[in-house]
Amino acid sequence: MPILDSAHPLAKLLKTDQRYKFDAYLFVFESLNYAHEKLGMGEERPTEEEPAETPSRAAKRKTQRHLSGQQLCEAVRQYAIDQYGMMAKAVLNNWGVRTTGDIGNIVFNLIEIEQMRKTKNDRREDFENVFDFETAFVRDFKITPPEETKAE
Repeated sequence: MPILDSAHPLAKLLKTDQRYKFDAYLFVFESLNYAHEKLGMGEERPTEEEPAETPSRAAKRKTQRHLSGQQLCEAVRQYAIDQYGMMAKAVLNNWGVRTTGDIGNIVFNLIEIEQMRKTKNDRREDFENVFDFETAFVRDFKITPPEETKAE
């Protein structure tokens, strides 16, 4: 695990809210990147503006890609399966993530410490009951062999 500066907002959050491990927060960031880079998810939407916003920050913010709560949950699901396969549910559970509502709690914790942004329409409830972990990671889990490459 990387060393986290005790002054970093995430280090302070981990001390006050101990429901989720550091790895769970990192995984949400990685899942967001996975959604953008591998799954092509997200559309450009303006985020909520801060009161003391400068024009350059406002311009940068308006070009950011955004996922809905449901899309981020789906990205977490796919990325967890991609990274951990049959162990995905066990790994997430070990970090304190047992439901899609937990993903929402992590996201909104990150929004509170200004490590993520939201639009005016985003709500914590958007993450509730998106999928069931037992169904998604155990019952519906399928092993798919890698595609064979043809010799040229």
